[in-house]
Amino acid sequence: MSKNSYLLPGEKFVIESKFDRPQSSFTDREINDKYKRGEIRIVTEQARYPLDTIETMLDSRQGDKQKYILNPEYQRRKRWNNTRKSRLIESFIMNVPIPPIFLYEVDYSIYEVMDGQQRLTAIYDFYQGKFELKGLEYWRELNGRNYDNLPEQVKRGIDRRYLSSIVLLAETAKSQEEAESLKRIVFERLNSGGEKLTPQETRNALHNGKFNQLCMELAKNDNFRKMWQLPLESEVEDLLVKSEEELKKEKQPNILTRLASYRKMEDVELVLRFFAYRNLKDLKSPIDEFLNEYLKQANSWSDRVLSDLESIFKETIDLVYLVFGDEAFLPPSRLIESKTPRKSVYDPLMQVFSRNLDKKDRIIQNAEKISQERYLKEDLLYPGKDRSLFDARYNDRKDVESRIEYFQKFLQQCIK
Repeated sequence: MSKNSYLLPGEKFVIESKFDRPQSSFTDREINDKYKRGEIRIVTEQARYPLDTIETMLDSRQGDKQKYILNPEYQRRKRWNNTRKSRLIESFIMNVPIPPIFLYEVDYSIYEVMDGQQRLTAIYDFYQGKFELKGLEYWRELNGRNYDNLPEQVKRGIDRRYLSSIVLLAETAKSQEEAESLKRIVFERLNSGGEKLTPQETRNALHNGKFNQLCMELAKNDNFRKMWQLPLESEVEDLLVKSEEELKKEKQPNILTRLASYRKMEDVELVLRFFAYRNLKDLKSPIDEFLNEYLKQANSWSDRVLSDLESIFKETIDLVYLVFGDEAFLPPSRLIESKTPRKSVYDPLMQVFSRNLDKKDRIIQNAEKISQERYLKEDLLYPGKDRSLFDARYNDRKDVESRIEYFQKFLQQCIK
């Protein structure tokens, strides 16, 4: 059993110090030898695909395998709406240069799409007639038309355009481990220029695995999403493809902000934080590196450990919602004017409730008292400091430990 009684056997997380050889200690000869050995060298080829072949290309198979894999490992939630898809088609009409897509040859003639999924999907949907052109800026006379009812000359003009690709060949890597490492390098470099990825989007792409998939699944929990004021999973598909103008007409408050949080995968990071903070004693700044390392290690844990962790999260989130409802993660209003959920409340409250699941019945019996009195105490100031204990600007390990101590003492008093 772990030092902390609330940790599971097999829930092993270790932060190790890593020391690299100083860069200045390498000789020119060693560096030249490394270059000649071909270390960290990408083998590529280029290809061009006529637009009218992409529909067939994405549907093609080799034996029982899809030839072009629109891999969810790299899938972000920044789904293109029909206006953005339409403007890509408009760019082809105008012959505007389009950046190449990047493919990784996972097996001979089997390709994984690393960058360019939205472009490929937009072209595929256009040829399938799944949307009508809208929001065009320079060819407004085509708004409302789909591929089939375009003027013949325009249709032919689109058909003769190409989408370029850069293919990372299978011989780039000598082992599966090296392949994963090189894919990470390429993915990071591809996404270092344009729209900056959030830390969680990067984790999702570079450290995908069983535990990452579990975090994504748990983030769909309706009670969790209500407490974080996020769109429910059942609403997301329709919301993602709507334009900003259409979203503003929605009757849901703050829908643009809420959807932006979803697109950035902030919900998945919150689930990851809950599990990582079970090892709070190992938390060191910066928090993003701590979460990265935790996710990498947790991906290798056994199915039994992951199943038990799943149960702990579900039971904890449902218990917190039962007691506090939608306002579970709001800070004390008499000290902080905010109607927005805070990590400074979420992190300690979830930890305390998860550590007291064995007292679930007594918590439910005293739910009304716990809900009404959690912020009535006088010691809501940080010990020895003239600031709120739940001030979100302060979130290092000692701050979280102080908040956990506050909630733990309060809960014990309520369920005596």
